[in-house]
Amino acid sequence: MSSIAVPAAALAPRRAWLTDLPVLLVAVVWGASYLAAKGITTTHTVVAVLVLRFALVLPALAVAGHRKLRALTGAQWRGAALLGLVLSVIFLLETYGVVHTSATNAGLIISLTMIFTPLAEAAVSRTRPPRAFVAAAGLSVAGVVLLTQGGGFTTPSPGDLLMLLAALARTLHVLAMARIKAVRGADSLSLTTVQLGSAVVVFALLAAVPGTGASPWSVAAGFGPREWAVLLFLSLFCTLFAFFVQMWAVRRTSPSRVSLLLGTEPLWAAASGTAIAGEHLGALGLVGAGLVLAGTTWGRRAADRADC
Repeated sequence: MSSIAVPAAALAPRRAWLTDLPVLLVAVVWGASYLAAKGITTTHTVVAVLVLRFALVLPALAVAGHRKLRALTGAQWRGAALLGLVLSVIFLLETYGVVHTSATNAGLIISLTMIFTPLAEAAVSRTRPPRAFVAAAGLSVAGVVLLTQGGGFTTPSPGDLLMLLAALARTLHVLAMARIKAVRGADSLSLTTVQLGSAVVVFALLAAVPGTGASPWSVAAGFGPREWAVLLFLSLFCTLFAFFVQMWAVRRTSPSRVSLLLGTEPLWAAASGTAIAGEHLGALGLVGAGLVLAGTTWGRRAADRADC
């Protein structure tokens, strides 16, 4: 496949794992974030928690990368800010969605990004995705279906629709990172800083609107040591690390490959639930986990052959 995101010096298959491993780690921490976010977020504190989550890392990022930030061109600032707006939409949809639906439904629906991204990429580039890649993604989604059956698939709710929209927004974000020419050669840390800064502005403006829930200050004052520890995990690993790696990786491989690896997120969500919350996968869940791993491995190999 002629990918829209592969740079001139495409990754050699034997070295692709150097890019894949950090993306896979992002899927791991994002999988754990469902359990973490549910522990400190309610319907009335979604926006406040998002303000705190993003604002915690922004000052350190700005100080660490202030020189390269000043080196960004106007086009790069605008491109990164646009990505930040999309990012804010993703987090709002996901967080409200998780609050208003079951973790089972959330993990299943968000995994549809694996299918949306290669299809959207093919539509934009007017190329047909490799059959092996589409089949591999379908196998992974089938695995997610089995993986999430331990808790049972509940009747669709407004939260399910929000998670579906979040999956579409994730696809848009990955494709935008690959297609906005201004951000391709810019420093990844600087672009991440501008993205998170744009998202904080959106969340702060929403928090100032009456009726959007508790204020960030009141939520912060009510947090104890456990809540702060969870918030730091969400902020440092699930936000800063995750989106820095995603920005870095998508310029070294294809959006479809990145989304396939990130699509293992429900597997890690189930793993964290089993290890921390004492949930049990059951026989179907174990089979589903195997299918997710098999589909991801198959898809990576299909992407390698397409990039050669």
